[in-house]
Amino acid sequence: MQNVLIAGAGGFIGTHVTREAARFGGQLTLVSHRRRPPVPLGGRASTRVVRMNLAEPDSVRGLCDGVDAVLHCASRIGGSAEANEAVNARGTAALVAEAQRAGVPRIVYLSTASVYGRGVFRNALPEHLPRRPLSHTSRTRAEAEDAVLDAGGIVVRPHLVLGPGDAWVRPALRRLLGALHGTPAGWDARLSVIAVAELAELIVALGRAPREQLSSSVYHAAYPQPVTAGELLRSVATRAALPPTGRTVDPAQARALLAGDGTLTRVLEMLATDHWFDSTPLWDDLGRSAGSGRGVDAVDMSEWDDDLPAAV
Repeated sequence: MQNVLIAGAGGFIGTHVTREAARFGGQLTLVSHRRRPPVPLGGRASTRVVRMNLAEPDSVRGLCDGVDAVLHCASRIGGSAEANEAVNARGTAALVAEAQRAGVPRIVYLSTASVYGRGVFRNALPEHLPRRPLSHTSRTRAEAEDAVLDAGGIVVRPHLVLGPGDAWVRPALRRLLGALHGTPAGWDARLSVIAVAELAELIVALGRAPREQLSSSVYHAAYPQPVTAGELLRSVATRAALPPTGRTVDPAQARALLAGDGTLTRVLEMLATDHWFDSTPLWDDLGRSAGSGRGVDAVDMSEWDDDLPAAV
């Protein structure tokens, strides 16, 4: 892998993917729309930065010439149905078509486990889970998956991604804790998580791995051992130095407290049911040790310092 194009290089996960890819040398083409991606320091790669808007399919013309791998980390999250369709579905289709025209041998697309919609998920593999996306974002990201898979590419579905630059998980959990006015108790649902730096390593490794080494085209990306919602909430409370209240709140009490708040109710429902996705094939295929064998300890709240731009 000598010439790598990273779409969404200025975003939360794309920034980390850029840092990881730079370690291997070659040429990096860093593609971003709104935020200028930081040029990695200390890496062995040469870089060029390209401004490109996936909502304008003509802007991808010529972008993939001479490229050996496309690592697609760009998505529109939230907003109107049309905006999501333009970027996630039509934009990805245009980028994939350009990669095919240029003969790019490897496309890796960063998707999301939210394409499964709501439900209870217990140690499940992708091939055992039908996609039932509910939001405009997840529906159009599922359409993006189809374009990538039809071109022989690889799809990666993380659930909760933790680390520097996180603009969703930690803020949502802090808002939930603030609304509960108590210490979580009885939050035993199991959740799949991964640190953003380790997710970036996996994405780059998928871009580099020989095809015969890979057993699937769709992978879950998480630590094999889930964390409980209570562990995650307590870690956030400790990191945020939230003062103890002397009272405990279980999920049933939380539902009553949050009735009428649609946003926090959605966060609550995610934390109150198992969202545990089997990711062992990814680690096995890449010959990697998951989280250095640390399990829940791999989710280090000290990694959540805001030293990177919050972006998608």
